[in-house]
Amino acid sequence: MNEAETRADHIDPALKAAGWGVVDGSRILREHGITLGRLQGGGKRAKGDIADYVLVYRNTKLGVVEAKAWDKPYTEGVGQAKSYANKLAVRFTYATNGQQIYGVDMTTGTEGDVAAYPSPDELWALTFAQADPGGAAWRDRFAAIPFEDKGGTWQGRYYQDVAITRVLEAIAAGRDRVLLTLATGTGKTFIAFQLAWKLFQSRWNLSGQPTRRPRVLFLADRNILADQAYNAFSAFPDDALVRIDPADIRKKGRVPKNGNIFFTIFQTFMSGPGGAPYFGEYPSDFFDLIVVDECHRGGANDEGNWRKILDYFAPAVQLGLTATPKRKTNADTYTYFGEPVYQYSLKDGINDGFLTPFKVKQIATTIDDYTHTPDDAVVAGEVVAGKRYVENDFNKIIIIPEREAYRVKLFMGMINQREKTLVFCATQPHALMVRDLINQTKTGTDPLYCVRVTADDKALGDQHLRDFQDNEKTIPTILTTSQKLSTGVDARNVRNIVLMRPVGSMIEFKQIIGRGTRLYDGKDHFTIYDFVKAHHHFSDPEWDGEPADPEPAKGAGAEVLGDILGLADDMEAEAHAHARREADVR
Repeated sequence: MNEAETRADHIDPALKAAGWGVVDGSRILREHGITLGRLQGGGKRAKGDIADYVLVYRNTKLGVVEAKAWDKPYTEGVGQAKSYANKLAVRFTYATNGQQIYGVDMTTGTEGDVAAYPSPDELWALTFAQADPGGAAWRDRFAAIPFEDKGGTWQGRYYQDVAITRVLEAIAAGRDRVLLTLATGTGKTFIAFQLAWKLFQSRWNLSGQPTRRPRVLFLADRNILADQAYNAFSAFPDDALVRIDPADIRKKGRVPKNGNIFFTIFQTFMSGPGGAPYFGEYPSDFFDLIVVDECHRGGANDEGNWRKILDYFAPAVQLGLTATPKRKTNADTYTYFGEPVYQYSLKDGINDGFLTPFKVKQIATTIDDYTHTPDDAVVAGEVVAGKRYVENDFNKIIIIPEREAYRVKLFMGMINQREKTLVFCATQPHALMVRDLINQTKTGTDPLYCVRVTADDKALGDQHLRDFQDNEKTIPTILTTSQKLSTGVDARNVRNIVLMRPVGSMIEFKQIIGRGTRLYDGKDHFTIYDFVKAHHHFSDPEWDGEPADPEPAKGAGAEVLGDILGLADDMEAEAHAHARREADVR
């Protein structure tokens, strides 16, 4: 008897006898996909994790059953059963061959033979036997609300379900500061939406009684992030959603208070007439929940821009969302919110197949630094004789146009020029220079092939960014920027990231990597072209995993040594000679 026959003739009837799929609110997910399988190249993936059975009761995953054929040992599937239960964060998991059942309690470590599967009510009671009884009422109310799936078109990933559950458990237990740490591209806004949906539908609020719907504030630091979130919450009734806009406040003479889900940026809240911030026009207990997006960027720091807002709305439950794990540079975030209730790393996302692997090509040249000599011409400014100018000085203190032209020529020869690419530059003027150099080097004919998107580009830059994000459009193909695009760009088809400026911290490096990790059809990996040794300085295998093996460089004059690209001496000498002829010192 093979596995399919064993399941149909023995396991399915045993689960039905226990009430699964029979008791109201219970159901069985068969052949339930947990992961997609890591992208391996050539359109292929590793085998994903698929659980034979997942037992669901009251919209909550409670158990896993791993089946084997009748003539196999009944414990053969225990390893898989434990692995799947660990991912799904369910307490009880089972292995069977249709004749005997082996059960495991993932919390206590107790395991052994069981006579029969527990009923849905029994498994619910066992799962929450050690849970805080004070939070039981809200846990039950939250469980009664299914995830919003937009008619089946929205399906949460396993780690998103776990993250939502962990936050709801913390709220039910009375925690007022909660942190989620998930890699960029893993859907933190989707998680925030589902959390708000459950709280809204269950009528949770700070009073502890379901007497009214909650008021939720989504707080970001860039309009593009607030706008993306506002659009992602479209399943809510129109009159529940409020986009707090300073122009609208000035027009009406007051802050908006009618609604349930509010979206704004901290700059709006910190502004106001006569130096009085707009957030002060709300009572301090107005919001029940505040979701702080990208909370590592100053929100929890004692001197951070957001801290005054968070302190003012202290009664609210405050949920921090961050893509960066705890490190020295962001310790304030973890001190303020506490340890994360759930973490999902870039490495996890890549191995599970929900994020795209990356390759690193580190590029070194003999013009990575510069020391002035008397025969070098200074076009403008004053140079310090004998001073060694290094990467941090270029395009800020000293500009050597030929150096930048050479770098552009080099990476343009390496990339597929039809692939969408982000180029990070030292300053906005540097991004302007690189934009022009790329357009002078390109093989195509479209004048908007490469555009700059920085704060100085205002509305035009925002339009270029929207066009770049539109996967149906091929123009613009390359964006140059300095700081603006290091976060908040949901452009799924980015294939190349070029670093032409130093990266200030590991946090920033992770944010930049996140611009390329999102999945897209036909995209097996993305490549980081690193002129500034950023990956060398900020390599973090524990969180990021190891980069995939690099491909041979396609550019003329590039010599591959492992994943380090050295430049052929003759091309370097020529470029270096040109670069020394003209320097603009600021």
